[in-house]
Amino acid sequence: MIELIATAESLEQAEALINVGIDTLYVGEDRFGLRLPTSFSQAELKEITDLAHRNQKNVCVAMNAIMHNDRIKLVLPYMEFLQDIGVNSITVGDPGVIHLLKTNQLNLSYIYDPHTMVTSGKQVNFWAKRGAVGAVLARELTYEELTAIAAEAMVPVEVLVYGATCIHHSKRPLVTNYFNFMKVQQTDSNNLYLSEPKKPGTHYSVYEDINGTHIFNTDDINLLPYLEKMYLANIKRWKLDGIFTPGEHFVNIVSLFVKAKKALMKDNWSQSLVEQWNEQICKLHPQQRSLDEGFFLKDPDEVK
Repeated sequence: MIELIATAESLEQAEALINVGIDTLYVGEDRFGLRLPTSFSQAELKEITDLAHRNQKNVCVAMNAIMHNDRIKLVLPYMEFLQDIGVNSITVGDPGVIHLLKTNQLNLSYIYDPHTMVTSGKQVNFWAKRGAVGAVLARELTYEELTAIAAEAMVPVEVLVYGATCIHHSKRPLVTNYFNFMKVQQTDSNNLYLSEPKKPGTHYSVYEDINGTHIFNTDDINLLPYLEKMYLANIKRWKLDGIFTPGEHFVNIVSLFVKAKKALMKDNWSQSLVEQWNEQICKLHPQQRSLDEGFFLKDPDEVK
């Protein structure tokens, strides 16, 4: 069964995503989750969870932040809250969080998500044997590597099929530090980018929040043309991230992936449909951002 997972930036967008046919909403609070379009309050998370469950949909809450001593103290009460409102799963990358989850016998399923670190089936299975119900694979993996991992993995693996790819994360507020050093007034810290002097077309988006500074690849990912290959390789948990694609455009892009899912499930996949959907995605995607297939088509031996 294919599972489509999408971020949500508001209660209204969460409802719209449910209406177009998403399977799982991915939400959270920025004290515990990384690179979220919106940091939701506990009251809002409960409302989203209730809404999803009324519509037979799932909710996964991000708890994949890097937990320092000050924040790890807050983790147990937060997980107890998530258990009480009945979220379906959480994403976790810190073994300390998993330790708290297990020692306190909380009824929360967890998906292992240490960002760039899951690059083999053996690592997936290491955490599966310790209770993980799934794993988020590193973004910089080729199709050959993805299929090998999926064939070996004991639990479902998740792949980003649309959205921005983070290539650097520092806990330090580098943008704020830069403006302070230059003694100039800080502008919007989430509307900045880096460009290589010899490659003026590059556009490495810079995003700063309470978890530090995040730098994203110049190209966002779009794997819609290759969904059939993943489906046949038993890679069926597909994530769509709308951090840089706000509002209705993101909902409409998600709806195209829902159509693709239905076509695969009904054995109605065709190249003409793929071309039609892909053309619409390119029109809906922010014009200042570029799209490609990431590492999907690369030769593993050529990835340096």
